[in-house]
This record gives sequence, structure tokens and C-alpha cells, in this order.
Amino acid sequence: MMRRMIKQFIVAGGLMLVTALPALSQQKPVEEKDYAAYLFTYFTGNHISEEAVRFAVSTDGYTYWALNNNEPVMDSNVISSTGGVRDPHILRCEDGKTFYMVVTDMVSDNGWDSNRALVLLKSTDLVNWSHSVVNMQKRYKGQEKLRRVWAPQTVFDPGAGKYMVYWSMQYTGGADVIYYAYANESFTDFEDVPKVLFLPQNRTSCIDGEIVLKDGIFHLFYKTEGNGNGIKVATTSSLTSGQWTEEPDYKQQTKDAVEGAGVFKLIGQDTYILMYDVYMRGKYQFTETTDLTNFKVTDKEVKMNFHPRHGTVIPITRDELLRVTDKWGKPKELGELPNNPVLPGFHADPEVLYAQKTKKYYIYSTTDGQPGWGGWYFTVFSSDDLRTWKDEGIMLDLKSEQVPWANGNAWAPCIEEKLIKGAYKYFFYYSGNPEAGGGKQIGVAMSDSPTGPFKDLGYPIITESPTGKGQQIDVDVFTDPVSGKSYLYWGNGYMAGAELNKDMVSIKKKTLTVMTPQGGTLRDYAFREAPYVFYRNGLYYFTWSVDDTGSPNYHVAYGTSKSPLGPIEVADPSVILIQNPEKEIYGPAHNSILQVPGTDEWYIVYHRINKNYLKNGPGVHREVCIDRLEFNEDGSIKPVVPTR
Repeated sequence: MMRRMIKQFIVAGGLMLVTALPALSQQKPVEEKDYAAYLFTYFTGNHISEEAVRFAVSTDGYTYWALNNNEPVMDSNVISSTGGVRDPHILRCEDGKTFYMVVTDMVSDNGWDSNRALVLLKSTDLVNWSHSVVNMQKRYKGQEKLRRVWAPQTVFDPGAGKYMVYWSMQYTGGADVIYYAYANESFTDFEDVPKVLFLPQNRTSCIDGEIVLKDGIFHLFYKTEGNGNGIKVATTSSLTSGQWTEEPDYKQQTKDAVEGAGVFKLIGQDTYILMYDVYMRGKYQFTETTDLTNFKVTDKEVKMNFHPRHGTVIPITRDELLRVTDKWGKPKELGELPNNPVLPGFHADPEVLYAQKTKKYYIYSTTDGQPGWGGWYFTVFSSDDLRTWKDEGIMLDLKSEQVPWANGNAWAPCIEEKLIKGAYKYFFYYSGNPEAGGGKQIGVAMSDSPTGPFKDLGYPIITESPTGKGQQIDVDVFTDPVSGKSYLYWGNGYMAGAELNKDMVSIKKKTLTVMTPQGGTLRDYAFREAPYVFYRNGLYYFTWSVDDTGSPNYHVAYGTSKSPLGPIEVADPSVILIQNPEKEIYGPAHNSILQVPGTDEWYIVYHRINKNYLKNGPGVHREVCIDRLEFNEDGSIKPVVPTR
């Protein structure tokens, strides 16, 4: 009774629930495991033609290749008031999808004390940028003695819940001091008058600030001038408290002059890189640290096919890497771009669909990352090209009145597009945990669109095992191109199949068949779960998963039949997809198969265990991948080569 009251309360919120769930996921929408490369933004020199924003990319954090043949990626004449920009700093915002960049509005040929402005830039795709110039003397009163405005950067201040821009300014007769102001919501201007953020206790100049948050402590890297030039660090737990602890030592690992400190974390590691511009030698030096206190020059080769000045590095996702290389060209030295995973976040048990109605591809999956496989809703992603995928949002929520019979454990979906009376209908099958108990059961929801809204049938259609044991999970649906009939398959420890009635929401019980592939072991083809069926050249192909979903050995085997309901003849060799530890690929299984319409081009869509969770929650930290599926002349399936 209490559970039903809670559901009624939730549905009373209506759209509030639908919007609240994505909002929760957006607190950290980019998992570190989804970063695939690094973006370096920089300028190149002191001539006006060199004072412009340029981009480079890297896949290892040490070797960088310039985009756009090392030419600017935006026109300084358009974005600045002076015709030149320097010191670009780029930041990924808390929403994960917005980027802020700030630059010094300056042409050095006009003199080092010539500039009074900085530029705020904003983008949601790293390609298209809006811009706004903030001139301190025009924006604020009493700035007649201002001489220069240098090297702005941006940081999110969790204490204020706002984005802070900080930079150094010098007034006549004074030292360079690091100031700050909070940006407005549109990142086009400042909300308030600039205030002092930091000045060393010895009151000498400090420039080129770089703030890094680690373990609740803000680390400010800055360059001293006038008293032993170099890079020092001050720390605080509150950016605007004025309470800074200054570390006495210099952090650069060279006797040469340096400036423009930049710090970034290596993807999937506890190591940070402190890099700085050794400007008299025209090169960068990289140092490594795990505590932001002790640094050593990296023993890995740092290589660039350009000579950068004062820039910054951020990690980017596979999709973002594809986007910038599509726009400005892929450097030939970069080699093959990362292919997987194709979806952000943690997902498992992917079902792929090509919709005739929309001419798009869709992936539906188990939402992963929850303890005990406890995800309770399904999302759908769409794509035009199988390369980049758009999050279309939550399409079925088992904890809402959308599914009255279940309360969670939304697992292993499948979907079928059917043309009924001239209109396309979509039938979405899945397993859920019934409120009444008794183990997992299979339900179905319907829609006129592949992205919903979906209306659940209201009750499960498969409630018990035909063998008396095993869970009712891992459902698949297949429409036979020969007969036009549709079939439902499912099972855990057994494989069952049955013809669906024309309503697509019930089975013909007299056709129910236990068709478990016989034989094998966990090392080869013993059936565990996740049946999938497709048809090619007169043969019905059956794939299934072997071993446990949390095991690195979780893999895919297959067999064939002359009928949609078997019997199944296990192939020899039977294993078509299995782990590759040399590539750090583990547990690749629970697949669906896609034929590109009108071609004999095939793909296998599957999940694998994220390499960083191999020994820590491997069964609930999985990611979706796509690779080519190819056939031999005799129709047998070639072993799939899983790619990173």
C-alpha cells in the first residue's frame, strides 16, 4: 500500500520526475572513463599573426599534433578589440557540455602595457564560439592608472556556485596582482567589481595564475616576478577567504625562465602534469606529480609538431575528438581515432535498431553503474552515422506509474519496429522486478516513435520459466523476413523461444520451445544468457553469452538453424567475440546485431567491462561498443576484432 502511495505521489509530479532524473545524471555527465584524448589550446608567438587561438590534440597526454595545420581556429580580428589574443585558457563547465575560454586581448607589438581588456568565449561543441570583450577601463570607473590586463583563467567556485574569472592587473607604480570577478550566467560579462584574489606576502608581482582543485583544496600556481622569477604554489580551502598558505619552493624543474603554468590530470591515472612555457628556448617542459607539491621531469618523451606559447590542456571525449578533427582535419600522425565506447556513461546489454520511419539508428540499454544491477530506467540514444550518438533521454521508468507492475531492475531491453495498418509502431520488451515478488519478469511497452513516449501494457507477458528454473530476462524479438512472423526469445541458464501473436504483446503458447544450445563449457560455448537472432542468406543465426557478466571471460558464441525455433547447431569454432587483455578489453558480450539497410554490412553492438573497474564492481560498470561483424564465404562468422 505504501509503495502504491509513493507511486501516486511520483506520478502527481508528472513531468517533474521525467526532468528530475536526467538532471541528477547531469551532476557529472562526463565520466572520466569517457575521456579519450586531450585538447591543447595555445598561441604561438609575439607577432600579430601568431597571437591567435590554435588547437592541438593528443591521445596519450605527451604527444600533441596541431589541428588546422597549426593555423588559428578562430579569427582574432573578430573576437578581440586589438586584433590579437594570447594566453588561452579553456574550461569544461560543471554541466559537462559547455566550454568557457578566456584570452588576453592584446597585440604585443603595441607594448606590454598596452592592453586593458580580456575576452570571454563560450561553446557547446568546441567548434562554434560566441565571444564578448570586457574592457576594464570602459567597464569600470576609476581605472585611469590601469596599465595591463594579463592571462585570464576561469574556475568554478563551489562555495559561490558561480564561475570565477581571475587574471593579473597592474596599476601605475604597483605590482601585478591577481584579481577576480564572477561571470554572469551567459558568460558575457562580470557580475561585480574586480577584487583582489591573491598577492604574495612579500607584495611582489604575481601573474599567470592557474587554479586546480584537489581533495577539497585549491592550488594556485603562479609566476613570481621581481624576486626570484619562477612558479610557486599557494593553497586555500576557500577561494575568496583571503587565507592562502604559500609554499616556499619553486616548482619548475629548470634554471631557464618559465611562465604560463598549466596543470591537467592524466586520464585514468592519479598523475598530474605541470607544464610550463620555457619561453626563451621556445619549448614546453612537462613535469609529473601525484600530490601537486612534489614534481619531477617526466621520463616520457614530450613531442609537438608546433611551438606553443602559454596554453592549457583539457581531456575530451571520443565524440569531441571526432568533432574537432572533422572540423579542422585529422593530423596524419594521430593514427586511428578511438572507436569505443560509443555511449557516454555506464550502459550494458545494448539493443540496436535501424528505424525505417526516421532513417536513424537507435541504441537501448540497461542503465549501469548502480550497485546490484539496480538501474530502474531505460534511456535511448540516436545516431545518423553510427559514429556519434545523441542522448534522447529516459523513455521508460520502472519506478513511476509508467510501469505499474514493476519497481526496478530495468534490464536487457529489445525493440521491434512493425508496420501496422500503414503506420509504424514500436514494441519495447524488457525485464523488471515485479512488485509482487517472484523474480524477474518480462514486460512490453508501446509507442508511435522510437524515442517515445512509451505506454506500458500494464502487466508482464512472461512470468515464469518453462524449465522451472532460471530468471525471465534477456529478451530478444525477431521478425522472420521469410514468413513475416515475429518471435520472442529469453532466458538465463536456458533459452526459450515462442511465436508472438499479431498483437505483439502475447505469445502463442503452443509454440513455446526450450531451445538451449547443448554442450560446451564456460571456456567455449555453454549457454548462459542473452540470446539474439538474425537472418542472412537462408540461415537463422543465434548468438548468446557465455560465463558471468562480471567475468573478464564473458564472451559470445553462436550457432545456426534452418528454423526460427531451432534446433540450433553450434558452430565450430563457436566463439566469435572474447576478451583481449593486450588491448585492455574484458568481458565483451551480451550483444545485438545490425545490418546496414540495403547492404551486406554488419555490426555487432555489445558491452564490455570498463578496464578501470575490472576488480571493483566489474559486473555493473560496463560500456557499449560497436565493431564490424564479417562472414566467411561459407556463411560462418569470422572472429570479431574488438577495438578500443
